[in-house]
Amino acid sequence: MVASWLLLLAAAVAAVVLFGRVTSEAVSIPGSDSQAARDITDRAFTDSASGKQPVLLHTADGTPPLTAADRTAAVRAAAAAVAAVPHVTAVTTPYDPAGAGAMSADGRTAYLSVELDVTGRDVTSEITHAVLAATAPATATGIEVTPGGFLAAAVDKGSTGRSELIGLAAALLILAVTLGSPVAAGLPLLAGVVGLGIALPVLGLVGHLMDMPEAGETIAAMIGLGVGIDYTLFGLTRFRDLRAAGVGVEDAAVRTTAGSGKSVAFAGSAVIAALAGLALGGIPLLYALALAPAVAVVVALGVNLTLLPAVLVLLGTKLTPRRATPAPDAKPHGWGRVAELVAARPWPLLLAGLALLGALAAPAVDLHLGQLDAGSKPAGSMSRTAYGQMAAAFGPGSNGPLQIVDVLPTPARNGAADQRLTAVAAALGRAEGVASVSRPAVAADGVTVRWQLTPTTGPADPATTALVHRLRGDVLPAATAGTGQSVHVGGAPAAQADLNARIAQRMPLVVGFVLTVAGLLLLLAFRSPLVALKAAVMNLVSVAAAYGVLTAVFQHGWGARTIGLDGAVPIPGYVPLLMFAVLFGLSMDYEVFLLSAVRENYLHGRDNRRAVVAGLSGTGRIISSAALIMVAVFLSYLLSDDPVVKMFGIGLATAVALDATVVRGLLVPSTMVLLGDGNWWIPRWLDRLLPHIDIEGDGHEEERSADLGEPDPVDASR
Repeated sequence: MVASWLLLLAAAVAAVVLFGRVTSEAVSIPGSDSQAARDITDRAFTDSASGKQPVLLHTADGTPPLTAADRTAAVRAAAAAVAAVPHVTAVTTPYDPAGAGAMSADGRTAYLSVELDVTGRDVTSEITHAVLAATAPATATGIEVTPGGFLAAAVDKGSTGRSELIGLAAALLILAVTLGSPVAAGLPLLAGVVGLGIALPVLGLVGHLMDMPEAGETIAAMIGLGVGIDYTLFGLTRFRDLRAAGVGVEDAAVRTTAGSGKSVAFAGSAVIAALAGLALGGIPLLYALALAPAVAVVVALGVNLTLLPAVLVLLGTKLTPRRATPAPDAKPHGWGRVAELVAARPWPLLLAGLALLGALAAPAVDLHLGQLDAGSKPAGSMSRTAYGQMAAAFGPGSNGPLQIVDVLPTPARNGAADQRLTAVAAALGRAEGVASVSRPAVAADGVTVRWQLTPTTGPADPATTALVHRLRGDVLPAATAGTGQSVHVGGAPAAQADLNARIAQRMPLVVGFVLTVAGLLLLLAFRSPLVALKAAVMNLVSVAAAYGVLTAVFQHGWGARTIGLDGAVPIPGYVPLLMFAVLFGLSMDYEVFLLSAVRENYLHGRDNRRAVVAGLSGTGRIISSAALIMVAVFLSYLLSDDPVVKMFGIGLATAVALDATVVRGLLVPSTMVLLGDGNWWIPRWLDRLLPHIDIEGDGHEEERSADLGEPDPVDASR
């Protein structure tokens, strides 16, 4: 089994080295107006697979402008050299008639328009560096050259390797303190690294088949590393307990998989089911962002259910605790003391916990969905530099022009068509929030026309989104009234506006699906409608608190500079939606672990209050340790330059920390104490309808007990 996993790991790494890792930031929204504009443009204007990518040219004050004779010659020479670079199909200079408008008024900033024969997802850093090398005639005269668009993005792609190493180091320290053995502490890390080493290459290969954003792989690494370590920790803890009780190595490994492995499989399936709810969003971007962490979780489950038992057998004696667990004394310690306190004062602690979460959730009332642009990239990056130069020279809207696409009823250059072109162009020029409109470009088919419209505001500005809605709702319909044909508004700002609108529309459906699936899974596991309902409500409260922190830090900018941002940044629409699905899935880990222990104690004859105390006392340490590991892993990603990665790091770390302490430590046990035996009430008809799933039990133990003539353990399914 170990050899099989090592071969799989080697095959995954070799495949991604051979075929390459592909990511893409392309956003498609089927059925949207921006997608219609993009599809029409791609069919009619086939001269460039990736559109026109800018290469910024800038001269400092006190030096000759780009309009000087020697500078003009240098730029033309650089453009000719760039045109000879592989994958470059055309280059337009600011001195060409087609490049009108590509020179600033003071003559100090301009840009080349570079067209490529590859799509944005296939633009590599090698292509960008080749383009930059070809601009040597310009740089030799002191002209500063900075690529923008896809060319800049290909170079600015960062690595999260440093974050992963820091997360692993923090996890090792926590595990060493928790387990007291370097060998035992290293095993969860080994499982996490193996899972990550397989999942990330697989996602790199998936990028050849579908658009896989860079953030998707990073989120997969965060989730995969966290759950991989946590799931192994749960199994390892059970194995060490069995070994300390005198159970043989192989038998302990089998019983570990039959017991904790079942809980882990259930929890992991819940994560995957929650992520599957994102498919209801109807957006390929959400499919990719759901698929990425789901692949990481599937691999983590495979490692836990097959590789872990094999390694437990191989390292069995080295994983066995050196000292037997001391007999408990009458005085509770640690989580036992917390459990007693919660059971003694459930109402005050319940209200205090709700008040804390309510205060953290309050900023989420102001949460609104926005969009990021290159201005949110880290200072010094090519994307950020090009964005700043474009905004300073040509206005902020030049970084996110809109594409206005029309299909004429008759070919251009006749009376009816020319009248329509004139009406649309005039309406666009008069519209509020429009800085400039280009001359219409007519495709080879004679009927497809495209204008490039530059807004007065930047791509991430809400005013640009308002302009998109105004063009679609008022300006263009009025200009084409009575024709029975629509003019489409495309471009990156329009696509992002459509994305956020689609997410807002589908969010209730996705949230309802995730809530229903989570409730049904808990109902199947614990056969209690109240437990399932209460867990769903508690999860909603913790997610709301995470949203509040997310809104405060990123949208309001409170403490943004301490995590490496210049200030407030917009929150993309997919971030809260994906966080909701991920957090609901992750919270199932701790919910299942805690409730399994409580129910097991309850079924063994203890009253509800004592069962809650015993369950929290027995699981508090392992839950808090597992959560601390996950929080450390998530926070390590704050070192990333990507604001989206920082959002997930802050949001997930906050939610997990609150879930493992306030929710599982205070709210869940206090409500269970208050509900008493009602926790386990189930209508007779529902009891007969539900299948019996023994999530806490260990069927292997029953077989062993029967073989040895020992009394049977309590059957949790009864």
